[in-house]
Amino acid sequence: MTLRQFYDWQTLGGAKDVSRLVAALEDGEIPWCMIGGLAVNHWSREPMATADVDLVIAAEKIEEAAATLKEIGFDESRFDWSINFKGESKVTIRVSTEAMYLDFPSRAVPADVHGILMRVASLEDTLAGKLAAYRDATRRPSKRQKDLADISRLIEAYPELLPLLPPAVAERLEH
Repeated sequence: MTLRQFYDWQTLGGAKDVSRLVAALEDGEIPWCMIGGLAVNHWSREPMATADVDLVIAAEKIEEAAATLKEIGFDESRFDWSINFKGESKVTIRVSTEAMYLDFPSRAVPADVHGILMRVASLEDTLAGKLAAYRDATRRPSKRQKDLADISRLIEAYPELLPLLPPAVAERLEH
């Protein structure tokens, strides 16, 4: 079983939804990149399956991207911090509208994640995003623990990032 087949099996067709998303953004020449778990999967040594697809789109192209995704059959829900899309699978696509992420597409790199070619946030941006998520006290404790595990996965793969961690976070990783 390939990584893509496994991802598709685990998300009940998520590879198709993610591939449609990527194709639509690329065809529209919309600057974007994956953040969150899919970006961590690219940078870490061992990928973990996730049904959450988090990405960011260049600020000036968010509405164009939303219209494009609706045109190809994704359902849309809007929140203060994101625009969420749902296709035919278990995958939930979250387009972050938070200001800290809006420059990430300009530093994105091409990547093969779960057998799907996409753009992911740079290594440093991926770490910064996970640190911000972990430090957000309004997030559920289980989500924050996953964020800490993702930070740990990044540090294991790239120990040179350790000095970028706040001391309190670095200390949590040592226990």
